[in-house]
Amino acid sequence: MNLNMLKKKYTGYMFLAPFIIGFLVFGLYPVINTITLSFTDTTLMSKSSHFVGLANFKRLFADVVFMRAVGNTWLLWMLNFIPQICIALLLSVLFTNARLKIRAIGVWRAIFFLPNLLMPAAVAALFNALFAYYGPMNQFVVRAGFLEEAMRFLENPSVTRGLVIFIQWWMWFGQTTIIVMAGMTSIPISLYEAAMVDGANAWQMFRRITLPLLRPILIYIFVTSLVGGMQMFDIPFLLTDGRGSPQSSIQTNNILMYMKFASSKGHIGAASSVGVLIFLMTSICALGIFYFLRDRDLDQAKSSKKPSSPKNAERTQS
Repeated sequence: MNLNMLKKKYTGYMFLAPFIIGFLVFGLYPVINTITLSFTDTTLMSKSSHFVGLANFKRLFADVVFMRAVGNTWLLWMLNFIPQICIALLLSVLFTNARLKIRAIGVWRAIFFLPNLLMPAAVAALFNALFAYYGPMNQFVVRAGFLEEAMRFLENPSVTRGLVIFIQWWMWFGQTTIIVMAGMTSIPISLYEAAMVDGANAWQMFRRITLPLLRPILIYIFVTSLVGGMQMFDIPFLLTDGRGSPQSSIQTNNILMYMKFASSKGHIGAASSVGVLIFLMTSICALGIFYFLRDRDLDQAKSSKKPSSPKNAERTQS
């Protein structure tokens, strides 16, 4: 084998090597190391560690704080994702409707996407200043006569949760809208024209044509939003005191994991157990999304094409 043949044979591997090495070092190794640490009592301030089995996980499930953090995470994610996907579908239908002929669609898409470009730290600082005791919001409601005196918004659990939900929705609905619009514009117009000839109305076309053909896009949106929601950290952490106050109402899984890591001794093992449970919870829910949103017609078509067993073939021949 000459040198040129050798170069051609291994050129593809050379191009793939940077990605594979990066994935192994920065992707796979941290996951394996985190799982390993979750079964130990490792801390930042101790030279040695011991294998403790499932003790960290048992301690978590017996901890009311952890269960509250899990509930907060799901609540904050669902209450911002449901209006996010609904408004994204509505805006996408309006912007891709040929009858409406909305002008400057690119400008509108850019405006909706702009909040996603802001740094979460800057957004959290902005809303913290807006809803401070002497902030612009209190000045407005008191001067307008809605309240007799200033309100401590960031000490009210309901208001604080509402702010986190609104910020998460406001920052991400633009990106979701753009992704849904890209999926809708890829659907052939001939399908809608044929449906109109058959007498289908707008709702029937949306339910029978748009939604089924958007299934891969919706699976992508659901899974990526789920992963981001389960890892929610920056806005709830920076909006108040970094501990999910008031009354741990916005304390999420990642905030709890950070608090265990940033404790007096730096309990890496306990923090890793939280990370492992987040990983398992996200993986199971993602698999459930893939299962329930799969193309059942395609599965039935594949199953019908499977060759029958020899016994069934003999019965059919007889």
